[in-house]
Amino acid sequence: MSTPSLTPPSRSIAVFCASAEGAHPIYRTVAEELGTALATRNIGLIYGGAKVGLMQAVADATLAAGGHVTGVIPHVLVDLEVAHHGISQLHVVDTMHTRKALMSEKANAFLVLPGGFGTLEEMFEILAWQTLKLHSKPTVLLNVNGFYDQLLGFLDHAVTEGMLKSKNRTNLFVATTVDEALQLLQFA
Repeated sequence: MSTPSLTPPSRSIAVFCASAEGAHPIYRTVAEELGTALATRNIGLIYGGAKVGLMQAVADATLAAGGHVTGVIPHVLVDLEVAHHGISQLHVVDTMHTRKALMSEKANAFLVLPGGFGTLEEMFEILAWQTLKLHSKPTVLLNVNGFYDQLLGFLDHAVTEGMLKSKNRTNLFVATTVDEALQLLQFA
């Protein structure tokens, strides 16, 4: 195990993912692979600050490979999600909105692993902010094991139905491997 970095690297990726493990071991495996890849490329991890599920997997893998991990967690979730106090930095904030705003401010890009309501809400808010030109940072959905196939089909349907502009639909990049995701984010 490497010594975790206490100094934030010059570039960081905000990772949105589940506080659950999921039904298939591949989800955890890919989260761990991502954490290791971030550390070996000297890319900081910014995530939701919890010590459960895929959130813990990506954070612990980043730390184990000597990387820098910044967690951002609201007070209300500190006890519920078991805040990860073993990371490089932990910011405890007042609200979920403040959490996303701080993660967005600190990140150079966004990567989405499998997750539920919270993960989807985070991804869609970041994409909405990009549509409104509040940022121009890339967002990549890592479609592990086809997890997001139906969601991607729905987004294409929304374009066909005139509810989502195709130029805005293209703001969400899709990858199936960690290496592909990092290449799309221009961090390979």
